[in-house]
Amino acid sequence: MRRGLDHVVHLVRDLDSAGEIYDLLGFTVGARNRHPFGTENRIVQTDGFFIELLQVVEPEKIPPATETAFSFGAFNKAFLERNGEGLTMAVFEGRDPVADKAEFDAAGFGGFDTVDFSRKARRADGQDVDVAFSLAFAASPTAPDLGTFTCLQRKPENFWSADLQRHANGVTGLAGIVLVSESPVDDIPFLDTVSGVSVNRASEGWFVGQTPRGQIDLMSRQLYSDRYGVPGPVGEGLRLAAVRFATTGAPELRRALAARRMVEEAIEGMVVVPPRAALGAAIVFERDV
Repeated sequence: MRRGLDHVVHLVRDLDSAGEIYDLLGFTVGARNRHPFGTENRIVQTDGFFIELLQVVEPEKIPPATETAFSFGAFNKAFLERNGEGLTMAVFEGRDPVADKAEFDAAGFGGFDTVDFSRKARRADGQDVDVAFSLAFAASPTAPDLGTFTCLQRKPENFWSADLQRHANGVTGLAGIVLVSESPVDDIPFLDTVSGVSVNRASEGWFVGQTPRGQIDLMSRQLYSDRYGVPGPVGEGLRLAAVRFATTGAPELRRALAARRMVEEAIEGMVVVPPRAALGAAIVFERDV
C-alpha cells in the first residue's frame, strides 16, 4: 500500500518557545493540546500534512514500552535524554491499521500492538472538539532514534482546518522529508516497507522515493551537509534531518529570516533554517514552481 507522509514529530523542551520560533518562520501555529500519555503538542498544518511540536510534560504518566507495546511518550523522553531537541518521528498516512501491522510484521519490522486514542483539540475558531487516531508502529534495528508509524484519522473533519493552513511565509504544502544515514542502502528495505513505495538510487549516496504526499530523500551524512549547508543530526543510524516545504514567497522569506539571523548562507532555490535556529531541526523552504 502506497502511503503519503502524514506528519513529523519535532520534540522540544518548551512548547510555547517552539511555537514562537515557528511563528517567526511565518507559520500559523495551533493551540496547545494534551495527550493522555504524558505529552502535549501544538500543530503546524499544511494540506494533508503537519508538524507536531511535542513536549514531555508529565513523565509520570508515560506508559513503559514492552516487547509488543511501542510507547510514544517513552520513545520521545529517551530521545530527548540522549540527543536533545530535534525531529524524532516520521509518520505515514494509515487506512487500515490491522493491515499495516500485518505488513510490518511480515517484513520483520513490526511486532507491536496497534494503538487507538483520542483527545480534545481546539479549532481556530476556539471550539473544542474530539479527535481520534489509530496507529500501527514499525521499527528497524538500524534506526534506534527514528520512530515510525502509520496514523489513521478517525475524525478528520475535526482535525484539519483551512484557517490553520494559511501561513504568512507563503507555504503551499509539503515538498518532502530528508533522512540521513551512515549506510543509506541498508535502510532502503525499511523505508520501502513503511512508505509502500520504492526508494531508488538517484546518485552516489542519494536515494529518492515519491510518496502520494511528499518525497522521501535518503542521503549520506556528508552529502546532506554538502547539499543543505548544515550539519546532520547527532547520533548513529537512520535519522530524520529536515522537512522541506514549497512556498511562493522564498525571496521575501529569505530576507526576513536573514534579518533575524535564522538562515544559513545563500543556497540557490532554497532557504535553509539550520538546527541551531530551529531547536534541532532543519526547515527548508523551496520555491513553489
